[in-house]
Amino acid sequence: MLTGKKIIVTGSNGALGKATVEAAQDYGALVTGFDISYVKNNSYWRKVDLLSRQEIKREVEELDRVDGLINVAGGFAMGNSTFEENSEEWTTMQDMNVNSLRNVLSTVVPRMVKAKRGSIVNIGAQAAMRGAAYMSSYIVAKSAVMRITESLSEEVNDYGINVNAVLPSIIDTPTNRAEMPEADFSTWVTPASIAEVICFLLSDQAKAINGALIPVSGTK
Repeated sequence: MLTGKKIIVTGSNGALGKATVEAAQDYGALVTGFDISYVKNNSYWRKVDLLSRQEIKREVEELDRVDGLINVAGGFAMGNSTFEENSEEWTTMQDMNVNSLRNVLSTVVPRMVKAKRGSIVNIGAQAAMRGAAYMSSYIVAKSAVMRITESLSEEVNDYGINVNAVLPSIIDTPTNRAEMPEADFSTWVTPASIAEVICFLLSDQAKAINGALIPVSGTK
């Protein structure tokens, strides 16, 4: 499904990032992973600070082409109410989810426009479909990701580039299980399930899909 495609995965060392890399490789993609947590660089994994456009540009320029981009990097926070002083939390959510995304897009999209081909998948959130108590900083950030997806899809559609986003519900990760030990984990969506949807959206079979925000939920 992705045989021979050269793909960048940001946040590639997290739970969803690892599952996405594995699925893409299983489908034949040639994956380069960007993540701030890597200790050493090699041919496949690159230590990149996504808040540094210079670092992103340096790594992207080493690639002869970019057929696909999967923006997994992001973060979650909750706790402060909307009216409380929460500027640090707000800034962190904007940096992790929005500014990092825009930095990568500003480097990769011009290359895709020049090549007149490419596929991009972003990660939104079902929680950001509407407001919720004590989650405004996260919801606003993920809402921005979703609006960026829609706007970008219209800007680059004429260049043969499709842009979509998946909207997971609660993802079944070790971190989420530790933070919500009383929850019913069987209703959560697995990283592997999300990765399958992402890979399809990156494939040529999904070229007719553009600007879509696709919910990916666990069993109800």
